[in-house]
Amino acid sequence: MNIKKIGLTALAASLVSVSAHAGAMSVAGGASVGIKNNSGNDGGKSITMGNQLTFTGGGELDNGMNVALSFILDQGDNATAAGGPFDSHSITISSDAMGSIVIAGEGAGNAQSALDTTAAGDIWDNGFKHHTTGAGSSTNIAYVPMQGSDASGSSINYTLPSMVDGLSVSASYSPGGTAVESTSAFAFTYTGIEGLSVSYGAGEAGSTTAGKSGDITTMKGSYAMGSFTAAISNTESDMTGGTNEEMDSFKLSYSVTDDLSVSYGSETHETAGSSTDEEFESISASYTTGGMTLTAATYEASGLGNNSGKAGEASRWKLGASFAF
Repeated sequence: MNIKKIGLTALAASLVSVSAHAGAMSVAGGASVGIKNNSGNDGGKSITMGNQLTFTGGGELDNGMNVALSFILDQGDNATAAGGPFDSHSITISSDAMGSIVIAGEGAGNAQSALDTTAAGDIWDNGFKHHTTGAGSSTNIAYVPMQGSDASGSSINYTLPSMVDGLSVSASYSPGGTAVESTSAFAFTYTGIEGLSVSYGAGEAGSTTAGKSGDITTMKGSYAMGSFTAAISNTESDMTGGTNEEMDSFKLSYSVTDDLSVSYGSETHETAGSSTDEEFESISASYTTGGMTLTAATYEASGLGNNSGKAGEASRWKLGASFAF
C-alpha cells in the first residue's frame, strides 16, 4: 500500500474542501470623470476617468476571529513593478480582544504614513512640477512624505484593542529590502471629545543611501463646530546627513447645506538651506444630489523647485463628477 499517495490524496481533498467553502468576494468601484487645466509652468489640459476596482471578502471564524481580504486593481499601476497590477493588497485578522493585524503586500504604508496626508489634502501632490535648467526639463516636486521602508510597501500594521474610550494606538513593522533596512513606526489618535480629533505619529526612513535615512513625525488636529471645521497638520523629516524638510498645512471648511460645502486650504513646504519655500493654496466646492457629486477647485502654487518669481509659479483648475450606484 502506498501510504504516501494516500496521504497526498487526502490532503488534496482537504484543500478542495476548504476552497469550496471559501467566502464570497465582492467588487466595488465607481464612475467618475474630470477635466483639469494647468497654466503657468504646467500648461496643458487633460481629461480623467475612474479606473479602479476594489475586491473585498471575509467572514467570522469558529473561534470568533474575523479575517478579511482586500486588493485593488488599478489600470494606472505598473504591472512590472513589485506587487504587479495591484495598487494595494492586504489581509486583516481582528477580534475585540486582540485588536487588528493588517498584513500588506503593497499600499498599506505604516503607522506614521497613515497620518501624513496634509490637513489641506496634499495640494502639493496635485500634479504640480518644478523645473530645472534645460529645454523643457521638469520633474515632480521632490517632497515625498515617509512611506513604508520597503520599496514594495509591504508591512505589518497592528492596532491595539480599545483601552481608553476615543483613543486608538497603532504600531507597524516594515521589512527591509535592497538598500533598505527594516523600520518601525507608531501612532496615536484621540477622538474622545465631540468634534475633536488629535493625532501623533513617528517612524523611520530605512534607506541605506546616504542622506535618505532618518526620522519622520506627523502631528494633526481638527475640530468641527456646527457648520465649520478647522484642521491643521505638520510633518517633519529629519534626515541623517541629508536635507531636512517640513510641511505645514491648514484647512477651513464650511457646510452651506447638507449637500453643498466649500473649503480653503493652504500648504507650506520648507526645505533646509533654501531661501524660497514652496507654497500651495486651494479653493474648492462640492455639491451632492441624487447619487451624483459635482466638484470644482482652483489651485495656486509658488516657489516650485524653490524658485522665486515667475519661474516657480503655476495654477490649475479642476471640474469633476462622480456617481454612486
